[in-house]
Amino acid sequence: MFQKEHRQNTLNGILFVALFAMSATYLSDFPLFKHLGISPLIIGIVLGMVYANTLRNKLPKEWVAGIIFSTKTVLRTGIILYGFRLTFQNIETVGLAGIFTSIMVVSSTFVIGYFVGTKILKLDKETTILTSAGSSICGAAAVLATEPVINAEAYKSAIAVSTVVVFGSIAMFLYPFVYHLGIVPLSPEAMGMYIGGTIHEVAHVVAAGNAIGSETAEPAVIVKMIRVMLIAPFLLVLGFWLSKAALKGTTKHKTKINIPWFAVFFILVAGFNSFHLLPDVAITKINALDTFLLTMAMSALGMETSVNKFQNVGMKPLYLAGILFLWLIFGGFYIVKLSLNF
Repeated sequence: MFQKEHRQNTLNGILFVALFAMSATYLSDFPLFKHLGISPLIIGIVLGMVYANTLRNKLPKEWVAGIIFSTKTVLRTGIILYGFRLTFQNIETVGLAGIFTSIMVVSSTFVIGYFVGTKILKLDKETTILTSAGSSICGAAAVLATEPVINAEAYKSAIAVSTVVVFGSIAMFLYPFVYHLGIVPLSPEAMGMYIGGTIHEVAHVVAAGNAIGSETAEPAVIVKMIRVMLIAPFLLVLGFWLSKAALKGTTKHKTKINIPWFAVFFILVAGFNSFHLLPDVAITKINALDTFLLTMAMSALGMETSVNKFQNVGMKPLYLAGILFLWLIFGGFYIVKLSLNF
């Protein structure tokens, strides 16, 4: 990929992806997108998909290596740097209730999603895992982190991300609306845990929490960050589980257990960040760089996604995400109520 004879074309492909990421970043500052809580990651994959289904055949084939590099190496780097958004002190703020809520929501949602997707809807395993991960953990970032572990095709990640956009956006408006109507019998702080524990994207959580008030916004973001922290153990367990499942399916050849090392580095970065060794200005710049790298990865995934690949999948991923959305609303509510006893 970076051999001397291919280096320039690969770099051209990476720069081409970066151009899309810059455009997505610029568009995300528009008041409409800010108001709707739509992150540059989401805009990036949409731009990439539009390009993939219109002008992709105009792209020099030699540049494709740069797009692939962005969907893999740039993606993993972005997930590692995501750890700078977290500190272990976040966990102390919400106590056992926040930890219990996060763990129960993530584990129950994923298990329900996998069962419903593979056993009832007869959806393929990769799309089921990606959609369930996006709903249970942290939306698009979780889909991005899970994709290389299961070696899924780009269009399946795009499908999973699209379900996050649909139901995360609905939740962002729905939760504050029903709370202000007095339908949800929770205190502002408990409502924050409910929002952080059950809404998909970080941006959606921030928007929904602030729509109610600061007493709700702070615990919402912290509980959401705990869910984000669970990406690493989730990927490790997923990697071991898939390897063991593959091993059971073979009789002659041993299956190597693939540890997603970028998930381990993600934890190490979060641990380092917990010591507050870097100034806030540096952390802000790192987070901005990280958002850009993840936007590049999403744009590149979009570029690898053509509409004709969606035809064989149909509406099943949306049905699965809808079922998980209902579980997050009702099951998540009772999980929060239970956690308040801690």
